[in-house]
Amino acid sequence: MFVKICGITSEQDALLAVAMGADAVGFVFAPSPRQVAVGKVAEIVRRLPGEILTVGVFRDALPARVVDVVLEAGLRAAQLHGSESPEQCAEVAAGVPTVFKAIAAQDPALAAASRYPVSAVVVDAPSPGSGQVFDWRLAEHVPGVRRLVLAGGLTPDNVAGAIRRVRPWGVDVSSGVESAPGHKDPSKVRAFVQAARAASPETYEPLSDAPYDWQEEL
Repeated sequence: MFVKICGITSEQDALLAVAMGADAVGFVFAPSPRQVAVGKVAEIVRRLPGEILTVGVFRDALPARVVDVVLEAGLRAAQLHGSESPEQCAEVAAGVPTVFKAIAAQDPALAAASRYPVSAVVVDAPSPGSGQVFDWRLAEHVPGVRRLVLAGGLTPDNVAGAIRRVRPWGVDVSSGVESAPGHKDPSKVRAFVQAARAASPETYEPLSDAPYDWQEEL
């Protein structure tokens, strides 16, 4: 099970997530209470172990801008949380080793998620970062997607049930492990990672340095 702790705003919280066993940490560059500056992210990333997947989160930014920020911050991945088209995702993927595309659970685009040339698809609540839980049944059968990451309203208390219901490749949490917006709670982060691992103890299939052959899934 791939576990990502998103909305990281400090070196302390990034190191906390890593220490508690997270596989990835996310930094928000889109307007948000958790938005961080590129320079600050670059400083944090330099202090993280090389095996940790570092992810920049964007919303409707120009593909060239996404690539520039990822490279400037020293990140390894981009997560696109807006209305980006498959073609725009492909532009980002040409310059970024790993790309995630987030789609709201109620968005009709979810039925055509396999059209996006990305490494994984994130199924999120209609309002990302709101802590709202959506109907997990909407994420159970996303055609043609090999790596599905479940997000939206996950907490240490409900992540195990969500994993058992949806059987995703990974889970992504932000507000569900916070004491306040942008500030992670150590006990919640620990409990979340432990619950996710217990629900799906198998080691996750690592991402390669390039998007998987998404066309073979059609």
